[in-house]
Amino acid sequence: MLDSLTFVFEKVFLLSYFNLIRNLWPEEEKGCSPSSFKRGDLLEVKRTLFIHFGIYLGDNKVAHLMPDIMPVLTDNDKKIRSVVTNRRLIIGCIYKKASIRVDTVEDFAYGASIHVNTMDSKMKMQPLPQEDVALRAEKLVGEIDYSLLWNNCEHFTTYCRYGSPVSQQTDQFCDILKTVVRDQRSILLTISLGVLSIVCFGLAPSTTLPTVLIPFTLWMAS
Repeated sequence: MLDSLTFVFEKVFLLSYFNLIRNLWPEEEKGCSPSSFKRGDLLEVKRTLFIHFGIYLGDNKVAHLMPDIMPVLTDNDKKIRSVVTNRRLIIGCIYKKASIRVDTVEDFAYGASIHVNTMDSKMKMQPLPQEDVALRAEKLVGEIDYSLLWNNCEHFTTYCRYGSPVSQQTDQFCDILKTVVRDQRSILLTISLGVLSIVCFGLAPSTTLPTVLIPFTLWMAS
């Protein structure tokens, strides 16, 4: 069951975030050397299907909000503290389980290049003093409620660095979603799928109601 959910989740977000990641972080940009990191820096790295964010604490440590299913499955601190794999991350997103944890720069990067404070040029807010940023991140370490759209790693880092939790990835994803909803072809597609489900599974409330309500909702929202 978990493998199936992981597969579906991964494919859906692969399609929706492909252009989003490309717009937020062009391929030609190169990462920064860890020797240039300063305490309180906002770090960005490509992780799985989106950009992952963290706050550098110094001494090769990064605080970051990481979805993770492992705390649900075991109380073994050694297993929980090990590097969070992509599968653990994705299933953690599905189950909405996360924590703000401190990892090494290498575990945070997970093999990808790291960018430092590229968000500073995009935000309209001035960053807080570097030490204040790091102290905020350290105080928040621990378990936390997770929402892919409303309380993710970007919300955590922007709160620490700018004093306000915002997410450009969420904003752009919502823009993509609005485009899909407004597209009249989405209505035709949902009608076609609904009719197909009626043909395959018969006329019943479980097939008829979605066939009517989903296209109607899309029509009213478009």
